Amino acid sequence: MTRLALPSALVANLGCDAVGVPARYAFRLLGRLPRNGCVFADNDWWWWIVPAGSDLELTWPLPSHYAREAYIPATNPRLIRWPDGNSPYTPPIPLYLMACQITGAAPLWTAGVGSARGA
Repeated sequence: MTRLALPSALVANLGCDAVGVPARYAFRLLGRLPRNGCVFADNDWWWWIVPAGSDLELTWPLPSHYAREAYIPATNPRLIRWPDGNSPYTPPIPLYLMACQITGAAPLWTAGVGSARGA
């Protein structure tokens, strides 16, 4: 396991997790997102930095991989994309929806999300 290290110029005030997709999906995903944070890659996987807890209430589609604290099952990942702004994060909801679209999976929200309170 390897922990992705952000450039020292960027601050991750919201904690740091990562979402990976196989490289065969990566260019399509990168090109369709409205904003990208730090993106790391090795030969087989690309990893987007997201705020900690971006897996709460979501079921990330296979074959994507959610990595808490940005500990990833890879060796020698390198930063290949600097963020569009001064935040290291890719917004998780657009990333999730695009990951679902490119993998052919329907978005799956955890039971109870969006239900009326007190009903």
